[in-house]
Amino acid sequence: MRAAAPVWTAGNGCQPGRHGNLGGLSLSGIQMKSVINRVRHGLAAALFLLPSLAMAQYHETSEGQAFIQDMVEQFGFEASRVESLLAEAERKESILDAISRPAEKTLEWHQYREIFMRQERIEQGVEFLQQYREAFERAEAEYGVPAEVIAAIIGVETWYGRYKGKHRVLDALATLAFDYPPRSRFFRSELAQYLLMTREQGFDPEELIGSYAGAMGYGQFISSSYRHYAVDFDDDGVADILNNPVDAIGSVANYFRAHHWQPGEPVAEQVRNVLPEDSPLLTRELKPGLTVNDYRQAGLAPDEGMDDDAKARAVRLAGAGGPELWLTYHNFYVITRYNHSHLYAMAVFQLANALGEKAGQSEQQNGVGSNT
Repeated sequence: MRAAAPVWTAGNGCQPGRHGNLGGLSLSGIQMKSVINRVRHGLAAALFLLPSLAMAQYHETSEGQAFIQDMVEQFGFEASRVESLLAEAERKESILDAISRPAEKTLEWHQYREIFMRQERIEQGVEFLQQYREAFERAEAEYGVPAEVIAAIIGVETWYGRYKGKHRVLDALATLAFDYPPRSRFFRSELAQYLLMTREQGFDPEELIGSYAGAMGYGQFISSSYRHYAVDFDDDGVADILNNPVDAIGSVANYFRAHHWQPGEPVAEQVRNVLPEDSPLLTRELKPGLTVNDYRQAGLAPDEGMDDDAKARAVRLAGAGGPELWLTYHNFYVITRYNHSHLYAMAVFQLANALGEKAGQSEQQNGVGSNT
């Protein structure tokens, strides 16, 4: 706001409370006091209105009106229903702050790894695998995705359902749809998908809680992913990944199969760090575009069982003990379809390995699967 011009200044030869000059007119002390009081009251009123101006309800904006019209014309919603939901949605500054600094973009690998490779998370992951053994075994059989990979996704996303988010999904999606220009188009689409999903599943759109980006449930599906990949894995008539871990297990497995997970194929392996910093073999794209043979020719030694023509990508990470060089393969890329970050995919990969190893040890100790 532009500041109002002062009624008087100490530099103009006038004494406060005596005489001043406003627009060339001389004012008495009483008149001056009256003018000052009016200005003060006007400023106070303006300042009082600022929050409401900044927090204009989304249904009153041109973008909000266009969204309402689209939901009516394209999906058959009642205009009054969509308008009332946008009127109910609240702008959250905390959501805008959170999306501007995701951990994948602010932490080095060794810092990021410490978050997820905690002993407690591993032990609770094994408990989760054991508790829902039948669902995990069925998911692995039907979708071809290892149980420990499914569990690792849920472990990284929500610590096996313990932390599913703290933001109302309606607020998160509306805030990002209308107050986050860099990705407003994407989040308006997700808001539309959210209203469709809640209508289809019979959920109250004003009640669901999720992440700052509007992701929901055990596996933190965004609305479009929920509609495309969530499955009713326990056949109770509802695909509920919000509160039903069995549906969540099947849904994560379905997501991976849809993104072409290759059963039995490797994910990644650490190799000797021999590539120079400026090596063209250190590519930026998440999708592997070179071959195992390209890296063998450069002096790396991938597993002997890897075919020369298998697609691969080298990534160097800042480990706790120094730089680490990893060769990542197609299934690693599939994990990045869940979250477009190689740090995220590496955390899932290493947690899955830890869960598989720990679960195997536990089964041996308990005599599960032994012939004796």
